[in-house]
Amino acid sequence: MILNLEEGSGKSLYERIYEYIKKEIQRGNIRCKERLPSTRQLASQLDVSRSTAQMAYEQLLSEGYIESVPCRGYFVCQMEELYHLEPLNAVEEVQDTNEAETCLYDLTPNGIDLEHFPYAAWRKLSREVLQDDQRALFHLGDPKGEYSLRSAIGTYLHQARGVNVSPSQVIIGAGNDYLQMLLSRMLGTNRRIAMESPTYRHAYDIFERLGYECCTVSMDRYGMNVKELAESKADIAYVMPSHQYPMGIVMPVRRRQELLGWAALEEDRYIIEDDYDSEFRYIGKPIPSLQGSDTRQKVIYIGTFSKSIAPSIRISYLVLPVPLLERYEQVGRNFSCTVSRTDQRMLELFMERGYFERHLNKMRALYKSKHDVLLGEIRKMKGVRRILGERSGVHIVLQMEGNRTEQELVALARQAGVRVYPLAEYCIGSRKYEPMVIIGYATLTEEEIQNAVRILADVWG
Repeated sequence: MILNLEEGSGKSLYERIYEYIKKEIQRGNIRCKERLPSTRQLASQLDVSRSTAQMAYEQLLSEGYIESVPCRGYFVCQMEELYHLEPLNAVEEVQDTNEAETCLYDLTPNGIDLEHFPYAAWRKLSREVLQDDQRALFHLGDPKGEYSLRSAIGTYLHQARGVNVSPSQVIIGAGNDYLQMLLSRMLGTNRRIAMESPTYRHAYDIFERLGYECCTVSMDRYGMNVKELAESKADIAYVMPSHQYPMGIVMPVRRRQELLGWAALEEDRYIIEDDYDSEFRYIGKPIPSLQGSDTRQKVIYIGTFSKSIAPSIRISYLVLPVPLLERYEQVGRNFSCTVSRTDQRMLELFMERGYFERHLNKMRALYKSKHDVLLGEIRKMKGVRRILGERSGVHIVLQMEGNRTEQELVALARQAGVRVYPLAEYCIGSRKYEPMVIIGYATLTEEEIQNAVRILADVWG
């Protein structure tokens, strides 16, 4: 494969690489199942850093254009049926392309800083795992995941998050989507799930597609409204108490106890605690988990390494309450673990040898520095009414004074080359919040953050 990259106005190098490969796949010039160069080969061919090549591949992976096959490399996904599809509206397509070209800064809340991924450590562990003559790694393993990795995860969760857990309660899977599916087999879908609004919309959509009846419950400044939850007739509550996404609310002890009290009223009620990006808190210690306060075995804890390491690691985990272990044995063991044993072994070594803790400390300091730069610039802006979700995570929620709608704020920013995201994308049902926009900062440098916010100050002033 030969890449001829044109200079892109205002585009980063990884974006130009990503867009070129994507267009070649769409046109059929790079065919289904064709193997792409490794990140090292691509970086050498284009004379760019390997992390830049990795970022381009990560974007293609996330959008489903390519797939990563362990020990083999990157391959184009099955897409021939899409090659010759014409756009419904050619004018709209041109407009979208022009918008992409004028985007200087994308303040997405979903990315991570891949420039500081511990490539050297991961590469070293990969070689070590694959060079050892460990034939057992190529046999089908425990459906729950490797015991040694489950033990390492349990130790980390107990020390860092206050989770009460034994390795037998930990289930490993490739992403939260798979774990939600697994839960649906254990709990059954003849249930009603309550989620906050705004909320993590992807999880809501997955639950609906799995056959659950879903409803939303409003939030106040303490998190999910427990009185509304009781009135909703739900028997499962999905919450993010340590750092609610996207609002950034930290649920206080009293509300947590109310939520646990609600679950204790009925035998088959459960709380799903999604501990989203809880590692990144910049003032004080990380907030303890809700599961650590659960004395009635009502909390199902779910976590992932997507934010703390990288999205492509695709390793998430459940911590089941003891009463659900019997249901797992009856149903869950019919599903093989979706994470390869080699990847599990690499992560286990990454944690056991201290790489994970050092990486978290490094990223926490890096994100705090970006966070402080962002807030410093925003506080210089005129007309800022509220900043929500600061002090943790990798995004904030911003409300401006005046009568502009979210759509107007987003459009003004985009016209100036900056992408911000409306809160409405995360709201389900009736709207109860003032217009707000979401601003992420993980993927940008401090200089880029400063430039982006100064542009916003000009166009929103």
